Amino acid sequence: MPTSTFDIFRYQPDTGPEHFRQTYELEHDADLTLLDAVLRLQNEQDGTLAVRYSCRSAICGSCACRADGKTVLACMSQVEDLKAQNGGQPIKVDPIGNFEPLKDLIVDMDPFWEKFKSVKPYLVPDGPAPEKERIVSKEAMQKIYNESKCILCAACYSECNSLAADADYVGPAALAWGYRFAADERDGQRTARAKLYSGEHGVWDCTRCMYCNERCPKGVDPRDAIEKLGGIAFNEGVSWADAGARHAKAFLISMRTGGKLNETLLVPFTNPIKSQLDLPFALRMLSKGKAPSPIPHRIKKLDEVKKLMKNVKETI
Repeated sequence: MPTSTFDIFRYQPDTGPEHFRQTYELEHDADLTLLDAVLRLQNEQDGTLAVRYSCRSAICGSCACRADGKTVLACMSQVEDLKAQNGGQPIKVDPIGNFEPLKDLIVDMDPFWEKFKSVKPYLVPDGPAPEKERIVSKEAMQKIYNESKCILCAACYSECNSLAADADYVGPAALAWGYRFAADERDGQRTARAKLYSGEHGVWDCTRCMYCNERCPKGVDPRDAIEKLGGIAFNEGVSWADAGARHAKAFLISMRTGGKLNETLLVPFTNPIKSQLDLPFALRMLSKGKAPSPIPHRIKKLDEVKKLMKNVKETI
């Protein structure tokens, strides 16, 4: 029977203001999950150890934590697998990132729920209610299937670099839910949602690090949803109000006109006023060969690039 060592983050606000780490050893069966390990430690060795959990079946998402620096659902993570990944070292267990700890592995989720509510995660249909129900085709629902799988575990928030830099960033899970309703045929607020999600701390503040996709335990791929929301913003004509949106627009114009990125477009499109102040610096860079040529360029197979762009647009 294997024995494992756990190095667990501790924070007990009623006994002291400082957090600390505590090491435990546990003999267990080979199929023990991380959640069951923590619960056994709580029951058998230290009743003060605090953890949040509910279903133990990867449905509620409440047992999300960090194991050896990676956000996981504790109920989905096998202890022996974690040991194999870290070379048999003690398993380091921490609360999810980007949240304030309340006690040990339990964090304050209030900011997460406030951001979730801010995207209006419910249908707002136009027109009078039907006599029975609004029928939606299977094909239409398939477009939002991925986003509908979100269990609001906040694993994506734990890994989000944008949230680490800006605590007001709406965040990947909330925006994924935003897309789930913005793309629903029954919703009548597509333009209003595009404006809401394109505002400050919204879609365009994503750094595209892809960690939310990597660590989502349900394959929701929140970054993909954020990208699709950006596409909706372009289609609804509300993409010029934000510098991030203009930056993305410069990429589109470059690809459409030349087939490859024209870097000299990025600054004047992203921030037209500031770019004028940067002009002397840009000219010095150009004279030293440190800047790309401002002369527009076109690739030979530009028509093929335009076809790809058309296909992508039609899938949004």
